[in-house]
Amino acid sequence: MGAIGPWQIVIILVLALLLFGGGGKISSIMGDFAKGIRSFRKGLQEEDKALDDNGDKAVDVTPVEEKDKA
Repeated sequence: MGAIGPWQIVIILVLALLLFGGGGKISSIMGDFAKGIRSFRKGLQEEDKALDDNGDKAVDVTPVEEKDKA
């Protein structure tokens, strides 16, 4: 147990061919899935960049003292 034999390698190759190769629906679904992951990662990078750009600006949060009108 633990050793990978030739039949296991053949099964893995056939499954990979079904998922990523050919011209069937499964390969197009996997391609769309990969595009979705890429766009998600790109969105996260753009969000991080936007946060970094806005993080450089200093904001004055000192409370303003009001004079007493008595």
